[in-house]
Amino acid sequence: MADDIRGDMTLSEYEFPTSRLRRRIESSSRTPLVLIACGSFSPLTFLHLRMFEMAADYARFNSDFEVVGAYLSCVGDAYKKTGLVKAEHRVNMCSLAVQQSSWISVDPWEALHSEYLETAKVLDHFEEEINGKLGGVETPVGKKKCRICLLAGADLIQTMSTPGVWAEADIDYILRNFGAFIVERTGTDIDEALSTLQPWKDNIWVIQQLVQNDISSTKIRLFLRRDMSIRYLVPEPVVAYIELNGLYDDDGAQSTGSDGKGKGTARRGNAPGESGGVASSSNAE
Repeated sequence: MADDIRGDMTLSEYEFPTSRLRRRIESSSRTPLVLIACGSFSPLTFLHLRMFEMAADYARFNSDFEVVGAYLSCVGDAYKKTGLVKAEHRVNMCSLAVQQSSWISVDPWEALHSEYLETAKVLDHFEEEINGKLGGVETPVGKKKCRICLLAGADLIQTMSTPGVWAEADIDYILRNFGAFIVERTGTDIDEALSTLQPWKDNIWVIQQLVQNDISSTKIRLFLRRDMSIRYLVPEPVVAYIELNGLYDDDGAQSTGSDGKGKGTARRGNAPGESGGVASSSNAE
């Protein structure tokens, strides 16, 4: 049964999504792994999705982990950041982006809170839902607890190593109790970023990008402000959703889409997200 994930749901309607969480592994020697990506996702890009696939490959070939599920967790509206559209829209865009995935889910729990939730609290939530309430997953020798791990880009690890950005207690709690799979990002010196995190080095797994991809939400918003195509940079359903709801039209800073439904649907007569430099079929000679 599919999970009911809607951006406009309330906490009282919330149920933890489990339909894509694999509940059994066949190897008793491997540790079930659940990857958690926390972020703004304003909007979600193909790189966000590729990070899950890269982490799954890394875990399969370079560790004793076996991935049983993954979740996108959107930050709530209390997190004031440039380009952050309403959580309702970001949850909806993430849900559209993973609708064809068999193992990546969207958990709206964080986004449904009116107050800002620290990453440590979000990871605690997954620990409680998956290992506390569900009891982990089945193996040939009985149930085994899942390893809950943060999945992030190297830019996040860089902020952890920057004095004053993260509380030392939060860094210790996250990396000691959960750990992190880190995907290298263009422009980030991963060695420098990790240099101050040596006490937790055994709980940090660094993943190289074999095919370099530096798509970012910031660049997508810049393209939209310039009325440029974002097609093939973000999933097609997300492109259509942005157009339908008129998101990121006003410099990408405080756009909510609440008053702009459909504003972008007639952009130069082209399909959603398509370059205005391409003639539409109706104008073709």
